[in-house]
Amino acid sequence: MTALLIVAHAPLASALLAAASHVYADRMDAVAALDIGPQDSAEQAEAAVRAALARLATPGAGGGTLVLTDVFGATPCRAAQAAAAGAPRVRLVAGVNVPMLWRVLCYAGELPLDALVERAVSGAQQGVLPVAVARRQNQAGRGLVDDQVHHHDQQ
Repeated sequence: MTALLIVAHAPLASALLAAASHVYADRMDAVAALDIGPQDSAEQAEAAVRAALARLATPGAGGGTLVLTDVFGATPCRAAQAAAAGAPRVRLVAGVNVPMLWRVLCYAGELPLDALVERAVSGAQQGVLPVAVARRQNQAGRGLVDDQVHHHDQQ
């Protein structure tokens, strides 16, 4: 199975990990999250990403590691880029969201790393769409009842 590392501004990585474990609790052994705080320097962030990649690069993770970051060009992404540059079988995708994360976890055991990257991007894109608020049908719009409008008045 492909390992997954989420690197994002604190506390987003931990929150995404919680969302992942909510749906895919059985796959959490190959998933890690790394929150980058405002106090972390670029060097500290890169060292933390390297350490997390080393922990995930176990013999059972023969599928490689996919790193998901929140914002392209920000410290978490730059740290992941630098750490992944020298690591074999590591791919990086920026712009993580929950649909992307769930899509990755759904296919992490089935697809090779490069195909998983494509699924991650398509999952993120397909998960973002405008939603119209449906108006109640066959119900007359009911205004506020007099008691609701004058709730402050004594009766």
